[in-house]
Amino acid sequence: MLKLRRASVVSVNPLEIALEGSEQARRAWTDESLTGPCEVGDEVIVNVEALDLGLGSGGFDIVHVNLTRGLAAGGSEDDHVMKLNYTSLQHPVGTIERPAESARLPAVPVLAIGLHGHLAPAAWAAAENGAGEIGYIQTGGGALPGSFSCDVGELLERGFLAGHVTAGPAFGGGEEAITLIGAVDAAASLGWKGVIAGPGPGILGSATAYGHGGMAALDVVHAGLSLGSTVLLSPRLSSGDPRPRHQGLSHHSRAVLDLALGPVELPMPEQFIDLVSEGVEGVVPVPVDLEGYAASGLPRRTMGRDLTEDEPFFAGPLAAGTRLASLI
Repeated sequence: MLKLRRASVVSVNPLEIALEGSEQARRAWTDESLTGPCEVGDEVIVNVEALDLGLGSGGFDIVHVNLTRGLAAGGSEDDHVMKLNYTSLQHPVGTIERPAESARLPAVPVLAIGLHGHLAPAAWAAAENGAGEIGYIQTGGGALPGSFSCDVGELLERGFLAGHVTAGPAFGGGEEAITLIGAVDAAASLGWKGVIAGPGPGILGSATAYGHGGMAALDVVHAGLSLGSTVLLSPRLSSGDPRPRHQGLSHHSRAVLDLALGPVELPMPEQFIDLVSEGVEGVVPVPVDLEGYAASGLPRRTMGRDLTEDEPFFAGPLAAGTRLASLI
């Protein structure tokens, strides 16, 4: 059963709630596109599971419904495709997939990222190298609400992204797609010159070979290959991650390369080319501008480490974004 509790809103910015019978403030988050806004004093129902478990990336109570002002939505009369279908949060959306009778446009290059922390450096590097209109497709594997990512909002505002599509189980982006491949297929019709696709923040992980959100990148790879795109994989690299499986070229990236059913380029920052073991196919050495990205004002921390403490982590997506720009 869902671990739901009654609570009241005690602060809006940041959003905090107090559970019924308690005065202790707890961090909370709400997707206003589903629940509407919250105001101090509102009675809400929250899902407390993640915060009670002490999860890092999911350490919030999530507002399930606002009982005070969230029960008057009129719904849609035109859209009939449901996101989060057959859950209590199902809601209709309009979608961007190409009509069955229309002709396909030429495929654009596709960059697969295995975690959300690669989006900002990849998009910045692509823009800095003249890529033009690059869009982001958010997949499953991490946070599903499109509004949860602060990075996406900033990248859109600063012109580093041309658009944001939430595909498959993800929802709430600027545009919606029922399937990942439908979103990739529609990229050219949106005016995009290239695609960066991968999960939202907070990917799942279980220290197993394939039981992690990074496998969303494999779905991106296969969608791109099936449509005739040139496909790149942003390498997850690290010199500072204490977990051996993520040091050097992470097992997340190696799993995608091992399972890919077609050719995949692996752009590698020139100064960290030695982090790739012999026998890895598709390696393309690429120069990167770590200093430029560090001064960009975009996120430069990952899992508690600053860019200066783990340069390879940021250099990987910088190489990928730079290579993506060269293909446009």
